[in-house]
Amino acid sequence: MDSGKQQQILGYFLEEAKEHLDTIEKGLLDLQATVTDQERVNELFRAAHSVKGGAAMLGFGSIQKIAHRLEDCFKILKENQVKVDQKIESLFLKGFDALAELLKLLQGPFGLRDEEGERVVQKVEPVFGQLQDYLNSLVRGREAVKPNDKAPDANFGDRVIGVLKQMLQLFKEKENPANRKQLVALCAGLAQLDAGAETWPALVKTAQRAISHPQHSYRILAPFVIKELKQASDLVVVGKTGEIAASYSLQQLAAGAPASGAKQVLVVVEPKAAAQTLIQAFNREQLSQLVELLRKAMK
Repeated sequence: MDSGKQQQILGYFLEEAKEHLDTIEKGLLDLQATVTDQERVNELFRAAHSVKGGAAMLGFGSIQKIAHRLEDCFKILKENQVKVDQKIESLFLKGFDALAELLKLLQGPFGLRDEEGERVVQKVEPVFGQLQDYLNSLVRGREAVKPNDKAPDANFGDRVIGVLKQMLQLFKEKENPANRKQLVALCAGLAQLDAGAETWPALVKTAQRAISHPQHSYRILAPFVIKELKQASDLVVVGKTGEIAASYSLQQLAAGAPASGAKQVLVVVEPKAAAQTLIQAFNREQLSQLVELLRKAMK
């Protein structure tokens, strides 16, 4: 995968991860109130699950491990009524701090090195051990009251991540009819997974149509396809299939390039990647006009 495409996908992951970290932090800082609201607990679970999945897909093993540990602990809160005390709050915040530290390192000038990630994991592992043991002891000490929410398919998210990993590998290759056909076939497999709602296969088929158009480069397709399939799978896991919908950009890609008219480009919401797209699309005069318009807009 070329550096521009890699930066786009990494940018999406970091942007999404920051939002999920904010959700987790807010929930933990007011955890006693959070656990009384099932929807807020679901949000914490979903945030940790999403970070875990994105990290697994991109190969950030240390981030995946810590997000997974948080997810397991949030699952206990999700499925049982637990009285939160200061010990629980303190242990959760230590686990959160470790995840935040890893993401900060990832954004640094040298990225997240394996030895740094492993150091953070080893340091915080005893914390998660204490937290999970303590939560389980509280659950065993009283009759657990289960929420009425329908539990999502435990294997669905992992199966989707496995397929998305394969798609990422294909997007790294040089474009040709053979690997584009493989991508289409992987989408067909995703559409067959039982998500319990028609919104999931509808989104997957939109992505499949977008990929099938040979005029769309992998550089354009990869960020939109991977991001939207990942987000949709997270919604399935937390039982929010009604919120799954293809973005306008993905719908446009699925419809194919216009037969005539002005040239259109899709710009991802990540400054470096957006700049590279515009540099390729515009000539020097157009770029000068664009810079002037942006300068005026910022005044």
